[in-house]
Amino acid sequence: MEILYLMILCSVSLAIIFLALFIYGIKSGQFDDDESPAVRILLDSDQNQTNSNDDKTEQKKDNHNKVTT
Repeated sequence: MEILYLMILCSVSLAIIFLALFIYGIKSGQFDDDESPAVRILLDSDQNQTNSNDDKTEQKKDNHNKVTT
């Protein structure tokens, strides 16, 4: 029965150590995502170009409506 107490104590302390190392890794930036911001720039530029083209088309229509009225 004493070995059971020892094993529970060892497993709980090992779990606490792993939790502390995990929290330390999070605080030190180990899990920061460095790759997706670079990829996000490439993906956003396509969307921004289509949005800016749509905006230019709308501006031309607005300007045409102002001139004709």
